[in-house]
Amino acid sequence: MRKRTFVAAFTAAALSIAALSGCGSSAKSAETTAKAETEAANADQESTEEKDSSEAAETTDKDKKDLREVNVVLDWYPNAIHTFLYTAIERGYYEEEGLNVQIRFPSNANDALSMVAAGKAEIGMYYQQDLIQAVANQKAPIRSIGAIVQSPLNIILSLKEKNITSPKDMVGKTIGYGGTVLSESLVKCMMESVGADASDVKMVDVGFDLMSSMTTGNVDATIGCLVNHEVPQMEEEGFELNYFPVSGYGIPNYYEEVFLTSNKLLEEEPDVVAGFLRASKRGFDDFKADPDGCLAILMNNQNEANFPLTQSVEEQSCKTLLPLMETADAEFLSQTEECWQENIDWMLENGLIDQNVDVADVMTVVE
Repeated sequence: MRKRTFVAAFTAAALSIAALSGCGSSAKSAETTAKAETEAANADQESTEEKDSSEAAETTDKDKKDLREVNVVLDWYPNAIHTFLYTAIERGYYEEEGLNVQIRFPSNANDALSMVAAGKAEIGMYYQQDLIQAVANQKAPIRSIGAIVQSPLNIILSLKEKNITSPKDMVGKTIGYGGTVLSESLVKCMMESVGADASDVKMVDVGFDLMSSMTTGNVDATIGCLVNHEVPQMEEEGFELNYFPVSGYGIPNYYEEVFLTSNKLLEEEPDVVAGFLRASKRGFDDFKADPDGCLAILMNNQNEANFPLTQSVEEQSCKTLLPLMETADAEFLSQTEECWQENIDWMLENGLIDQNVDVADVMTVVE
């Protein structure tokens, strides 16, 4: 407003000077008047642009306040598997659904599950077996709303020189793992599938040192590394590898990761859940159509302090992930009661859950 007042006064003064000037200075006066008018017009345009910009910012802030905030707790720091999420945020797909999605990083291993169960976040990104355990053993009020990866990323990984390409090659070998009962059960089933016994393998708890324990020769192979991350990372470092998935050897197919939410949100705000899934699918469609462009968005949102990303590793990870996140038989985020039932049965049989649980208590199909 101050600029508008100043411009008006300046223009009026210029016109007054022109009117008082004699005939001998008419050309100069006209030139002065024209210059003043041009400057006034330019200043007025700048003022209008500033006002429009200010009004647009105010509108954006107001629109943000009108959006439903949705906190999404990741399984880990940003990496290739999260590309579709950041794409959907960057391109405004969640906002079009009336949602203001905020990404949260876990401070504890099970935050994605526990925070949603406690009502401290709306959506979590976590693992199928852990969700089943939480519902069966602790009565957690949560359910899966969509499968992010249609089959396991978890693998038995070894250096190529060890010649371990199937469960039968694990007999007499030392296998490093993260100390979880789930990993022990997976190895047990794999060994039994080839007529061996769990005692034929030596299991060593190496904590988080899965890769280093293998490259230093402390173990022959590991279970718990992911085909989309540790494999390209180690190949980038020059290691030659063998690996195979931990499914099919008496182990049912399972979803590596799922989106979960609380029963309360499903009951009270089903539109929020449905809108989140629709926007996430749009982000994935873009990821599928333009992996490089969407990966660039992820790289701009990486957490360099805690988990810096390597461009070539994430590119290879994307190539591995895309055909596993959506297949010819399963659309992205689709899930079946059959897959959940098979895993419930397997976990019950192997003592991973205390009691049976209904499929309807662990998953739901959101329309």
